[in-house]
Amino acid sequence: MSEKTIEPAASSALESAKIGLAIILLVAGIAAFYVLAKEPLFVRIGALLVPLLAAFGVMYTTAVGKSIWQFAFDSRVEVRKMVWPTRQETTQTTLVVVLLIVVISLFLWGVDSLLAWIVRSIAG
Repeated sequence: MSEKTIEPAASSALESAKIGLAIILLVAGIAAFYVLAKEPLFVRIGALLVPLLAAFGVMYTTAVGKSIWQFAFDSRVEVRKMVWPTRQETTQTTLVVVLLIVVISLFLWGVDSLLAWIVRSIAG
């Protein structure tokens, strides 16, 4: 992960206007999808995707959008560094979990049966 510190950008009127425009474009795309309910599906999807892509483009020009994009990129880099378990390790772990579930469920069944027997004995 990069060790860059992201300093908070000064909130300017232009930044706020860009974020507002991105939100408006997003809402307009969703509204267009539902308003065009009688149109073919590809028209509705196009009416949704075009404003959505425009909203992402406008959002990317803001400091917040760039920091979100950098976070997503850094996350992708970190996921590539992960060491995933082998098939054998996954199978063994799954078997241990299933075995423990069976053992604990049998134990709880036994305790429940014992308590039920005690209550029946006392209650008559």
